Amino acid sequence: MVILLTVIHVIVCLFLVVVVLLQSGKAADLAGAFGGMGSQTVFGPRGAATVLSRATTLAATLFMLTSLSLSILATRAGKGGSSTILDKAAKPVPAQKGAAPAAPVPGQQQVPVGGSVPIEVQPSVDGKQLPKQTVPAPVVPAPGQGKQ
Repeated sequence: MVILLTVIHVIVCLFLVVVVLLQSGKAADLAGAFGGMGSQTVFGPRGAATVLSRATTLAATLFMLTSLSLSILATRAGKGGSSTILDKAAKPVPAQKGAAPAAPVPGQQQVPVGGSVPIEVQPSVDGKQLPKQTVPAPVVPAPGQGKQ
């Protein structure tokens, strides 16, 4: 369905470009080059609708309808999965059966989610530096990850 609608949309786009380029402007005569309108009407001379102007109206209407339809279909198709690329990147890669667990990085502590890690802070009051203190900081799981 989406492929068919996309093909129709591309054909309508090409047709619309051709039809618009084939039309001549309203002030295409010599007076139009110098700002003259050729008539005393407010919006310039208005003749009967030609075949090209009707084709332009039809192509523009079809273009709008196919654009709206494609955007609605794309929105509905995207609701089932992840909405952003960041959500996809945040998911951990599942370990294969029988594979060894990842080795810890030297210098890093292995902390269970929900635990705490000691961090060093140096508070200041009214511009005076107080001695450094070690305080526990809670470990919060990343979005989309449960407790391990």
